[in-house]
Amino acid sequence: MKIVDFGLSNTYKPGQTLKTACGSPCYAAPEMIAGKRYNGIQVDIWSSGVTLYAMLCGFLPFEDPDTALLYKKILKGDFELPDFLTNRSIKFLQEILCTDPERRLSLSEIQQHPWLS
Repeated sequence: MKIVDFGLSNTYKPGQTLKTACGSPCYAAPEMIAGKRYNGIQVDIWSSGVTLYAMLCGFLPFEDPDTALLYKKILKGDFELPDFLTNRSIKFLQEILCTDPERRLSLSEIQQHPWLS
């Protein structure tokens, strides 16, 4: 499955970091919100984690009508883990929605994760 929103996208060369804030606020990675230079793949993994969370839970992990409060929740990684989620899915979501991009799962780690098998 591919989910794309080219209206709010950015292009880059491999290994290049980005600075431009783009995308929908509820899906934005903490490093982008903090105004730091970021790796495109790592923020895409975060956004995919937000999408997976919404598919599993039926609502977004980070929502607030006040954008400043929304950004605070994202920066803290403050999201609810409903009781109906399995332990494996909780661990998977926590590893994808990790606020530290260096500790966030990579694409290869995601592909090998027990939750997907």
